[in-house]
Amino acid sequence: QVQLVESGGGLVQAGGSLRLSCAASGRTFSSYVMGWFRQAPGKEREFVAAISRKGAGTNYADSVKDRFTISRDNVKTMVYLQMNSLQPEDTAVYYCGSNSWAWSSGRYYSGNDYGYWGQGTQVTVSS
Repeated sequence: QVQLVESGGGLVQAGGSLRLSCAASGRTFSSYVMGWFRQAPGKEREFVAAISRKGAGTNYADSVKDRFTISRDNVKTMVYLQMNSLQPEDTAVYYCGSNSWAWSSGRYYSGNDYGYWGQGTQVTVSS
């Protein structure tokens, strides 16, 4: 079992930056693909970014590519999402999740493939 706790959200002006953190419990953290998703009011949860077990592989939604960077520290059992050039459309609750599928399967775009989730952290970008 994995417990995930997100932090780092807040209110920021358009063009600003935030760094989200996700603290994971459990000794098997390095065996999970990790992902960030977000959900805006009235919208479905959407994929943001994912990172492979050792961090060598990353993938991003087109809407955040070149602005967001996902990273992980398997020693500290942490996952991060550096968000730059934030825009009002990035406003959402951001969740991190853990995924048992192999990176090569490509099964990290759907939230249904993630077994554990954190409680989320709110990101609000003002124009």
